[in-house]
Order: sequence, then structure tokens, then C-alpha cells
Amino acid sequence: MKICYLIQTHQNARQIHRLINRIQQSNFRSKIIISHDFTNCDLDEVYLQEQGIEVLKTQAGKRGDFFVIQSYLNGIKWLIDNRIEYDWLIYLSGQDYPIKPISQIEDFLSKTSYDAFLEYFKVFSPESHWSMREGKSRYLFKYTNINFFKKMPNWLHKLIEPIKIINYLQPLFRIKLAYEMFGIRRKSLFNEEFICYGGSSFTTLTKGCVDYLYSFSQNHPEFIEYYRGVCNSDESFIQTILVNSQKFNLCNDNKRYFDFSETKNGRPKILTANDYEAIVQNGAHFARKFDISKDSEILDVLDRKINSLVSNH
Repeated sequence: MKICYLIQTHQNARQIHRLINRIQQSNFRSKIIISHDFTNCDLDEVYLQEQGIEVLKTQAGKRGDFFVIQSYLNGIKWLIDNRIEYDWLIYLSGQDYPIKPISQIEDFLSKTSYDAFLEYFKVFSPESHWSMREGKSRYLFKYTNINFFKKMPNWLHKLIEPIKIINYLQPLFRIKLAYEMFGIRRKSLFNEEFICYGGSSFTTLTKGCVDYLYSFSQNHPEFIEYYRGVCNSDESFIQTILVNSQKFNLCNDNKRYFDFSETKNGRPKILTANDYEAIVQNGAHFARKFDISKDSEILDVLDRKINSLVSNH
């Protein structure tokens, strides 16, 4: 069995290399693709390619944009164009890290009857992990960037924060200051036969799921065009295609550990050594987010734990 890792990165080269080394220590047969934004962080492409790692340059984007999904699709296209054989595609960011031995994760995948591990829920329903208003704001409006917010000083940005109240007073447009986007209500792509699903963008998919995902994207340009205009396409795109297909045995668990208990901006907290017990007691395969510029001890502890499990196996 062969695993492919597609890793989306944009910062902290040292942490990226650490993640790569952790994966390769267990299985050099794995294929690693780095989809990297070089805008603010350089990588040694020659060195990485000597290690058998493919580096794909991605265009700079910002939170909420379609660029994340486009980078994902570009990675899949590279696999197809180069006729890379694999069984599973694991999607990670540069701030993810395994919390179990890679060999144990791959052994689990070799035995499972599932075709995919991903979080999913109906966005426009009580089961949604977001409020109904938030789900509709994300996926029923067409957004454009309002880049002038970038030039504002922080004090002015905070001063206009109350403007968001207009999102609650009318149904036709939305202002998302955190994403620097302005949206106008559009005709919905969704109905009772084609449901909008949401969930984390971090997934583990069989090649069959990946091939279907790419084929659907190529054969339905209207779907791509619609999702180019939504906010946070990466938290709905994969789920909406795969769940609606009804072709696969999907596990509603993406095998990732996050902690949103302290978040106020929709992002998981940075995990530290204080979170170690909660991390390892979880049944996930990977955890996020880590930042070694703020706390490298947690990765040291995880490495020792993983190495001890490998040596005792």
C-alpha cells in the first residue's frame, strides 16, 4: 500500500522540514507533495527534490479564498499527469503533525472498509456546526475582495467593526471584515437533491474518491465557478461533491485533533506542551495547529512518544 501526502504550506520552513522528516522516518515509499506559497517563506527546492519530494508553487491567497481548493486540485492534477500510483491521499497543512506512528496510521488505512475519513454535516440544517446564518452567509452569496481594508491601521479597523450589524438587518448582502470580502445574494446552487455539506478541509481519501472529485470538478465548470465566489470554499467543496455522490463509504471522522475551545476567530488554538494529554488520548491520526516559534516542546514530546511506540512494536 502506498500513501500520498499533499501538504499545503506558506510559513516556517523549519517546521515544514520537521513534518516531512517525521513522515519519512516511518516510510520512504510514501509520496510527499508540498504545495507552497513562496511569498513570505522560501524552501530549498533542490534539496527537497533530492529527497523525492515534489514542490508545487502556489499563488498567494488569503483566508476564505478559493486558492486553497485550487492548490488542492493542482496537486491532484500533478498526480494524474505523472501517473503516480497510490492508495490514499492525506491532506495536511504545514502546522499539522502526526500523533501516532506513521506506520500505525498506514496499517489502519490498509485494513479499513471506509473509502474516506472526513468531517461532514448539512450546512443549512440544525445539525450544522455553524449557525444557520453563518452557513447561508458563506455559501449563498457571491463575494469579491475589498482590499482597501489592508491599508487601514488597526485602530480604524476596530472602529468600523460595528458595521457588521448590517448583516443582521437585511438579506441581500454581507460584509465579512475578517476576510475582507463583500458578498451579494445569488441564486443558490443547492436543492433537496444537491445538498450543501460542510466540514474541515483536512481529509484522508482513497484514490477512488480523489479521482471522482477531480473528474466531477472537470465535468462541472458551473460548480467550480459557484465555489470560486463563496467564502471558505475549502470547508464545503470536498464534502459537497463526495457526500452527494452516494458512491462511497464515508466515515464522518477526519482523524484530526483540533481545539476550538478558546477561539474567537474560527481558528483552532495553537497547541502546546500543556495540551499533550488531551492530544494523545484522542483517537486521531494528526493534530493541529502547532507553531514551533511559540512552543517546540510539544513536538519534542510527541516525537519521543511516537519513537517509543515504534521501538516497542
